[in-house]
Amino acid sequence: MRSSVEIFNIRTREDRIVWQTEKLFEAPNWSPDGQHLLLNGDGVLYRLSLAGDISVDKVDTGFAVQCNNDHGISPDGSLYAISDKVEFGKSAIYVLPSIGGAPKLMTRNLPSYWHGWAPDGKSFAYCGIRDQVFDIYAMDIETGTETRLTHGEGRNDGPDYSPDGQWIYFNSSRTGQMQIWRVRPDGSGVERITDSPYGDWFPHPSPKGDKVVFISYDGDVFDHPRDLDVRVRLMDPDGGNVETLFDLFGGQGTMNSPNWSPNGDEFAYVRYFPVG
Repeated sequence: MRSSVEIFNIRTREDRIVWQTEKLFEAPNWSPDGQHLLLNGDGVLYRLSLAGDISVDKVDTGFAVQCNNDHGISPDGSLYAISDKVEFGKSAIYVLPSIGGAPKLMTRNLPSYWHGWAPDGKSFAYCGIRDQVFDIYAMDIETGTETRLTHGEGRNDGPDYSPDGQWIYFNSSRTGQMQIWRVRPDGSGVERITDSPYGDWFPHPSPKGDKVVFISYDGDVFDHPRDLDVRVRLMDPDGGNVETLFDLFGGQGTMNSPNWSPNGDEFAYVRYFPVG
């Protein structure tokens, strides 16, 4: 077994296994109607049903067959955002109908890695690498206008919106250690949220607005590699009441993209098992 897709309930503190496979699957997004998880594997997307019998169905992503784990579902469920490198050899962000179909290019500055939808569905946030500088950007879906929100203060990655749209949470190494920060959608009001000895990555605010889930690597780990022991942690939106929910073997792919259930009581993630 390689990948175990699991769900954790923050109210009951119970975990359940949804599906296990010998293949590598990553980054579950929860559909707005609560009926399925969206994951990537083998360069494409799959829907994993949560209603009735478990089924895994491939999504038609057109020419985009080198999708990475930076993908997500629009708030109304009508669109998927993907990050794929077939067309340019570097990750570009596209949107396509959630029923499947031809991807529409959104980012012309590359590479770009999608990470979070705004609650109103009119924009999204992403990590863009420009001249080896990792920064947070947002894009208006209708106009395609790119807005830079950080400006090279360390490595900035993993943005995701708070449910009220007032904050974009992200991880940054601007103080030397990768920690969780947040910024207003216009780039103002940057605040540090965590102050830990770990490398904190991929903050995802709950739809209820009461908690943020993220993963933490050992402090000496650079970047966000796969196949390491990491901690899944939970905190209040302002960084208070930080707790470790559990440890797992994972990291890259465990929960790179938004992963909360629509009601904010549960989140999905992938646990990995060593190869060989």
